[in-house]
Amino acid sequence: MIIRKADTDDIPALREMYRELEEDAVSYQPEHFVLGYRDDKFFRDIFESETQDILVAETEGRVVGFSHVMILRQKDVPCLKPQSLVYIQDLDVRSKMRGQGIGTKLMDASKEYGAANGADFIRTQVFPQNTDGLRFYERCGFREMMKTIECELHP
Repeated sequence: MIIRKADTDDIPALREMYRELEEDAVSYQPEHFVLGYRDDKFFRDIFESETQDILVAETEGRVVGFSHVMILRQKDVPCLKPQSLVYIQDLDVRSKMRGQGIGTKLMDASKEYGAANGADFIRTQVFPQNTDGLRFYERCGFREMMKTIECELHP
């Protein structure tokens, strides 16, 4: 298996995996998520960006996972240290390929991407109902730093 930056040839596979990811999001939080469609421009904008990339895991010529990484700066607020981070916007491994170390290799590559781009730490979000995802991130060294809470205004 190799980990590499995605290119336009990977768009059909990435589109399939995003669909799988969105199906999970809808099942976890239907009040916030719907199934969408990511057009070619969505992917080209990422590929052409200087602050984000999609890393793909490829085995036997087939893309089996990806990590959408972004380099972000902390908000310019007096009480926050001036740091930058690598943010994992999305990470997915094809459901039939999970449990084979692919996600760990993508995470390692995401951390290396951040380090190479001067990031101080790595951050992501995971649905609280996604117990498998939570265990995965904890195995990768993540820990809870804050909780996001919300309240509907128009129930």
